[in-house]
Amino acid sequence: MAHRGDRPVHEAPFSVYEVHLASWRPGLTYRQLADQLPSYVKDLGFTHVELMPVSEHPFGGSWGYQVTGFYAPTSRMGSPDDFRFLVDALHRAGIGVIMDWVPAHFPRDDWALAEFDGRSLYEHSDPQRAAHPDWGTLEFDYGRTEVRNFLVANATYWCEEFHIDGLRVDAVASMLYLDYSREDGQWSPNEQGGRENWDAVGFLQEMNATVYRRNPGVVTIAEESTAWDGVTRPTDSGGLGFGLKWNMGWMHDSLLYVAKEPVHRKYHHNEMTFSMVYAYSENYVLPISHDEVVHGKQALVAKMPGDWWQQRANHRAYLGFMWAHPGKQLLFMGQEFAQGAEWSEGHGPDWWLLDPSYEASGDHRGVRDLVGDLNAVYGAVPALWQRDTVPEGFSWVDGGAAEDNVFAFLRYDADGSPLLAVSHFSPVVRHDYRLGVPETGTEGWVEVLNTDAARYGGSDVRNEEPLKAEAVPAHGRPASISLTLPPLATVWFRPA
Repeated sequence: MAHRGDRPVHEAPFSVYEVHLASWRPGLTYRQLADQLPSYVKDLGFTHVELMPVSEHPFGGSWGYQVTGFYAPTSRMGSPDDFRFLVDALHRAGIGVIMDWVPAHFPRDDWALAEFDGRSLYEHSDPQRAAHPDWGTLEFDYGRTEVRNFLVANATYWCEEFHIDGLRVDAVASMLYLDYSREDGQWSPNEQGGRENWDAVGFLQEMNATVYRRNPGVVTIAEESTAWDGVTRPTDSGGLGFGLKWNMGWMHDSLLYVAKEPVHRKYHHNEMTFSMVYAYSENYVLPISHDEVVHGKQALVAKMPGDWWQQRANHRAYLGFMWAHPGKQLLFMGQEFAQGAEWSEGHGPDWWLLDPSYEASGDHRGVRDLVGDLNAVYGAVPALWQRDTVPEGFSWVDGGAAEDNVFAFLRYDADGSPLLAVSHFSPVVRHDYRLGVPETGTEGWVEVLNTDAARYGGSDVRNEEPLKAEAVPAHGRPASISLTLPPLATVWFRPA
């Protein structure tokens, strides 16, 4: 709390571990979680946790996204003071706390907000506007001052009463569009004849402006899946006013690429590079969230092709690419140790995979060690986070090496100090691979992270000695280095 707002979130390390509290360690209370969660997250080096909804909800299978008690932490794990105790424990460990906040809809339970006084009060009076077509819930009437006050006050309540450091706002797209998931004849246009829900736009602007004014240093994050312009633009410039936005395009495209067999990836090379076309249109978070590891989508490692060794290698290479790519990171629980099963709210992550008595536990502990090292290097190297939102923080070395399944780029900090990231998504070793580098005046470039290292479960193909920059032009640069690329790996280099 004391350091909240010391610097803008866009210019600070921001690495998020997403948690469903009720299933992270099933059966634990808030106070028992306070004994385990902070130390686990701190050991992995994440800067924040994101808690899936903790507001009271009647149906556990909704994962908390169908809220009835907007002003109460769920009693499943304890009292409000117990929840405060957990937040305080995370803060004492130096970990920020983000929570999912759901102002897009609410359940129809007649004992909750639906027809609260016998008529449409919180929901829209127009049945077409009131009913959410996807979830069987009701949508708020954002045009009513009383409803906006209820929700805006709720956002500030969590920040002020429970010291929450950020709100991730769920299902923003469903709020912004009158025709969201609706067919012709199921919606009516706005007064200008368009499909924008201007009442919802006004509410989101009011909510963001109020939260930032009353709670400096808090961040709001939009889960917004369309190309709505200005999601993270300030409200005084006509934007919605969020601090960050989930980059759903990057998530979709990059997962599509890594799910392909390596021999076919060259035909999908642009799936990994296209995100840089729009990388600075908003302030982005790169999310590998709970939504990507449920309902038949498979766990992250299970999406990868090949045998078990190759799946883990792909998994590690992908995480290395993700941590180096412009934008903040979010990883859902269980993916940090390559759990092979999908997540279910009915049971927790497969912690037994890390038990030394399990013969393959080293495979999973190796991936977890990598995540810890990714976060450690990430936090120590400003080039990876200081200029996430400006083009000057990134340049391609080679974004077109489709035949090799290679992506090479540079990240820069505010002083221009670079980090070279090279991701190689082929299962072969490439020797004497030449890449152009900036002239730094140093003796060479050294590996600072290699996802193929033996301690992570890799084949340990390394560049042991500093790589001397030679006066051999390559990729439009006057100097270059010749390196060895490990199979299915990401390697980071810095000037010696």
